[in-house]
Amino acid sequence: MSYSRRVVRDVISLARYLGGDLREARIDGAHPVNSVVGLDDFVVAPGPRFTTLVTVRAGQLRRLADDPRLPLLQGAVLVTHSGTRSTRDTVRDLGITAILDARPPHRLLRPTLEALLAMDQAAEARAVTSAMRVLTLAARRSGVTGVVAELAHRIDGWAVLLDRHGEVITTSGAGALHISDAIAVAVGRPVRVRHRALQVHPVGPGEDISAHLVTAPRNDSSGRGRELSSQAAALLDLLLRTRDSSHLERLGRSMMFESVLRGGEAADRLLRRWGVHEPTLVGFALASRTGGVDVEHLLAVWLDELGAEHVFAPQRGVVHGLLRDDLVEALSERVRAAQSPLHLGIGEPMSTSVAASSVDQAHQACETARSSGERVVRYRSIPTVSFVLDRLDDESTRRIATVLDPARVGEQGPVLMTTLRTFLASNGAWGESAARLNIHRQTLTARIRRIEDLTGLSLSDQDDRVAAWLALRAADR
Repeated sequence: MSYSRRVVRDVISLARYLGGDLREARIDGAHPVNSVVGLDDFVVAPGPRFTTLVTVRAGQLRRLADDPRLPLLQGAVLVTHSGTRSTRDTVRDLGITAILDARPPHRLLRPTLEALLAMDQAAEARAVTSAMRVLTLAARRSGVTGVVAELAHRIDGWAVLLDRHGEVITTSGAGALHISDAIAVAVGRPVRVRHRALQVHPVGPGEDISAHLVTAPRNDSSGRGRELSSQAAALLDLLLRTRDSSHLERLGRSMMFESVLRGGEAADRLLRRWGVHEPTLVGFALASRTGGVDVEHLLAVWLDELGAEHVFAPQRGVVHGLLRDDLVEALSERVRAAQSPLHLGIGEPMSTSVAASSVDQAHQACETARSSGERVVRYRSIPTVSFVLDRLDDESTRRIATVLDPARVGEQGPVLMTTLRTFLASNGAWGESAARLNIHRQTLTARIRRIEDLTGLSLSDQDDRVAAWLALRAADR
């Protein structure tokens, strides 16, 4: 439940509940209410975020002009069962917001309102407790990033987590201007804050602050968002002070997987030390339709069941990996039977020295599965392969492969072919391609331009990209 659907009562909803007539002055009807007192007990001014209801008799109301508490009462809301013309004139002259002509008699006004607000506060507490259970689950599954993302969703706003020096750790739902405001407020720098509900919660006790959590609920009148953010800050403090071994494991496995994809003898040696001794492997790519599924954890469980090593790593929401050919069908069956909507792409078996090509094939097959809604797609079943190359004789296949010969020869040939394969497998996405190749975007641009100059193809043209893809597939054969 998002916090725009709040339980906190505002002045106008209470006026309707009491059947009274709201007369606004300095307090508008949308202002939230958090307490109720009798006039004799009113001694403290209400805070800026909430107002206080003050129950008053008609006779007391007429004497307020000489009451030294009048400036404070102008920041509260008076409630009376009187609705006479004299009462209305008095409220107007005093500049006080009031609910007039309330149905309950005076002796029942305060108990009625106290019971109503107590019910709302109990509902708020239950909602915060329920939300904290979800945040704790997010912490177990995705660590600090998961907590901040779930918190932003729960408060229906944005959240920024900064370290003690004001550097961004992670954000969710925040644009560049929001992040700028968050940093400025956290470090005490003057800035034009663009959200009046912006809150700063220290992460850590006393002076031992490890970070700052800055949040801004869209509904700035909800106290629930403030309470949840405060509790989330305590949870983040625990996470930041605890060494995340799972994060280190994922980082190490990702670096090892990148080394395997570079191929060569070094990749073979690393795989043997990893416990993989097969001469050929099959690339796979697994993705979820929604962000609520921990694909890595699910895949790790399945590979443990199959007795396979965890040769996989996530990249931009897709988990890429390598698997023995005899286990591919068992993994496919688990994906088909999964309750969550998962999509699996499967490449062709290839030697470990060129396993990156099979992973690229799997990535394209996974993208096909996601676009078509299928659970499992094998690379060979993609129409550009099965309906074109499989119907050509050997001579025609060789002729198609020669399209890329000018770029394939020479010392730069292997580098250019790897670049082209990755670029096409990423559907021409420059940022994703550069990230997968672990090179700067300018370097990628220079390589693509070199390929175009050598082959005469224009990779910004859809037909030429298809021709290049078919030529790569033909060369693989």
